[in-house]
Amino acid sequence: MAQRLTETLLKNLSPPAKGNQITYDTDLKGFGVRVTANGAKAFVLNYRIGGQERRLTIGGYPEWTAAAARKEAEGYKRQVDQGVDPMAQRHEDRAAATMADLCDLYIKRHLPKKSPSSQKDDLAIISKIILPRFGKTKAASIRYADIEALHHEMTTTAPYRANRTVALLSKIFSLAIKWEEVAENPTKGIERNPEHPRARYLDRAEVERLLAILATHPNQLAANAVRLLLLTGARRNEVLSATWDQFDLEGGYWAKPAASVKQKRLHRVPLSSHALELLRDMRSKAHSELFLFPSSDAGKPITDIKKSWASICKRAGIEGVRLHDLRHTYASTLASGGSSLLVIGALLGHTQAQTTHRYSHLFDDPLRAATEKAGALVTTSSLTAPKL
Repeated sequence: MAQRLTETLLKNLSPPAKGNQITYDTDLKGFGVRVTANGAKAFVLNYRIGGQERRLTIGGYPEWTAAAARKEAEGYKRQVDQGVDPMAQRHEDRAAATMADLCDLYIKRHLPKKSPSSQKDDLAIISKIILPRFGKTKAASIRYADIEALHHEMTTTAPYRANRTVALLSKIFSLAIKWEEVAENPTKGIERNPEHPRARYLDRAEVERLLAILATHPNQLAANAVRLLLLTGARRNEVLSATWDQFDLEGGYWAKPAASVKQKRLHRVPLSSHALELLRDMRSKAHSELFLFPSSDAGKPITDIKKSWASICKRAGIEGVRLHDLRHTYASTLASGGSSLLVIGALLGHTQAQTTHRYSHLFDDPLRAATEKAGALVTTSSLTAPKL
């Protein structure tokens, strides 16, 4: 029997002996309240769409009042009139990917393509920043304002990290669009914080102090890694993961496999006599037939020497220097010695000329020497030129 659903009626509805019973509203067709045998009450809406009858549960009573449930039912009825199935929409929303789902897809499908160090950095940002903030949120509901707010908050304490986070989110959403999980990328248009390339190089005195400390340091495995970094300009992960079969000590070159380098292709570089001397000495004392820098975990190389590096820098009185700055020091030595940007880029494995261009200011000394030679030649010629 249909009755107008009011608060008084809802309070007085008695539960059926078994199963459930629905009392429909007289004013809004299909709107009713369902009462189960245990006394639970919930508002429902019956409707027809595409020739099929559906029953949608709106919400429980008394959490939902009769007036609020009626208003919600009216909204659903309008959707039905426009050809939208509210129950199908609800199921679709429930099945929609959360940000945690997108991160899982990214980790499974894309992360293995990146270098070990990049994988580690991405996983740290995902676990410490993205998931705590957006993990349970439906990815399609994340908006530009949400990303911008996160970027703004992080900028106050970690401006570069804020940029890395937005860049990672942008990549995740871009891939999610390809995977047809979302339709839009909410990171589009986020203004990044200005970044200034770091230019820290060891000067001659610092290099001398560094070499003196390396000679007596108790951890010679780490000391040799530092020496090789300084002598080759290689990246940290390239050195630490290097295997003996990559080196031709007779031919004097290092063939870095595509999987270990940033440019993702074989990088074959010549080695200096000093680097070869170091490698031959290491080879004669090697405890591993596979890795140059084996770890205590059999079959694996060491992955970091941060503690040893901090100890070395402290003993050498060197401040504000990262391991990566040894790569800059190698490049600066080449530049100051007159090597061209093309040669420096080839040795470092740069794929873009602008990456190497950061060292262009270091050419001042060889350029000044060259122009002095030209000036001397012109001056001498003018003094000795015959008079007409």
